[in-house]
Amino acid sequence: MITLELRLEYPDRKTAEAVLTAISPDNGEFVKTELQENFIILKMEAASAGSLRNTADDLLACVKTAEESSGLVVSGSAADLDGDSLFE
Repeated sequence: MITLELRLEYPDRKTAEAVLTAISPDNGEFVKTELQENFIILKMEAASAGSLRNTADDLLACVKTAEESSGLVVSGSAADLDGDSLFE
């Protein structure tokens, strides 16, 4: 198995909680999430690099949408990819 851990930092815990709440229904069994102060920790694993890439790309698209729709866009956040893949 290949694993990936992403740490998304927000200005405060309330913002991190709002984004985590918005993306939680999309996580399913593929991503484990944890909230530590103002950080969201996302842990995922997959049998192949391609599957892991797809999971990370989909998840970060959901994070970006949650930030934008909630008016919580944070300049320079890990999810601010402008549509680019995490691994490109």
